[in-house]
Amino acid sequence: MVGRNCASAVSTLVERTSRYLILVPLASRDSATVTASVAERIKGLPATLRRTLTWDCGAEMARHAALSVAADIEVYFAHPHSPWERGTNENTNRWLREYFPKGTTITSDPEYLQAVADELNDRPRRILGRRKPNEVFAELLTSGIASTG
Repeated sequence: MVGRNCASAVSTLVERTSRYLILVPLASRDSATVTASVAERIKGLPATLRRTLTWDCGAEMARHAALSVAADIEVYFAHPHSPWERGTNENTNRWLREYFPKGTTITSDPEYLQAVADELNDRPRRILGRRKPNEVFAELLTSGIASTG
């Protein structure tokens, strides 16, 4: 997600099973920065929760092969002009616009970004049977699902 005058950005990662949101502040949108920032953030997740990453076709993922190796993850790309292929992420970005309206600068303060992610992860989701992403994610982390691999 890009802020005012493309001067600020944050990468939004959404775990598919739990819909848990991870926000990654980006110092710039060049592919080396995006690759390093995303890889660093997701390497701490159990292997079973970071099997694949679906990205749009932006230039910031030019180094997707490096990300794939660094984070041990398969990277896929949505087709151009096909936001429905990344529906959960697009919906999450819409919710993030409540905190960062278009035309505003997106803060790179990790504490504030974590507070925003925490609020969104505490919203019940219909797709989860009105459960919250943070609850489902915690269950995945403590279950055998997340500890294998």
